[in-house]
Amino acid sequence: MESKINRYSNQLIIINSIFIIFWLVISVFPFIWTFWGSFKVKADFFSRADWMYAVSGFNTFIETGSTSTLIAYIDSWTEGEFWRATKNTMIITVSVVTISLFLGTLGAYALSRSTYKYTFWILIAALIFRAMPHITLVSGYLFPFFQLNIWGILPTTIIVLVAINQPFTLWLLYSFFKTVPKELDESALIDGCSYFQAFRYVIMPVMWPGVITAGLFSLMLAYNDFTVTSLLLNQQNYTMVPKINAYLGTVEYGGNYMWAVACVVSATAPLFMIIMFFQRQLISGLTTGAVKG
Repeated sequence: MESKINRYSNQLIIINSIFIIFWLVISVFPFIWTFWGSFKVKADFFSRADWMYAVSGFNTFIETGSTSTLIAYIDSWTEGEFWRATKNTMIITVSVVTISLFLGTLGAYALSRSTYKYTFWILIAALIFRAMPHITLVSGYLFPFFQLNIWGILPTTIIVLVAINQPFTLWLLYSFFKTVPKELDESALIDGCSYFQAFRYVIMPVMWPGVITAGLFSLMLAYNDFTVTSLLLNQQNYTMVPKINAYLGTVEYGGNYMWAVACVVSATAPLFMIIMFFQRQLISGLTTGAVKG
């Protein structure tokens, strides 16, 4: 019996190892390859003669005197004005996260404490709205934005992204608030707190893992968005993802591929560091919502 259990455990370990290796190949390796290639010249990274040029930096050495170079980073951030796209991304991301969490926490708290039947239908309507494709929602904004001459600027894009993100934030925070016993509210009210004071000083300290989790999801939506930002912003106000797409060019007009490669690494690195920094709160928040929600 024990030998069968050990054999089953060994088989399970082998299967898990194969799965991890497969995941590393299809998920992690492309980014590592892109990161490595961002320090090469185009003749190496996109070489048709020998893919090993991207490893050895043969043409990079001929052009720059070194097997690695920062030319793609320097040119994309200065000549390509990627710094402007980064600034626009930061403005939109911070605004969307702040507004979404402010409205989401208040709305989710009110719904979690409500005893009316319409609460369920509000949440269902929010879920349906969130499930709709972004392009469907954005197309409805284009005509009035053009008519009011407010297309192409950051504030209108922030409003649309908040509208798209709010249903998910509401659902997520609602599930977290439902895990907080109502007795905490009642105890705070008995001690003389108002509803707002009970929310601020009693409920919110318990809710921080859930708020951080919702904030991270809001951040990723705004930070990685392409559909909304590419349709509602002009080229001067592009965020990072549409800007990278612009570097790739079109069929008629060639782009600067090495700029795109360098900017992909530049855009991915901050997101990776944020997730790693908040990983404990993220795991705690997701676990709480999944187990008790």
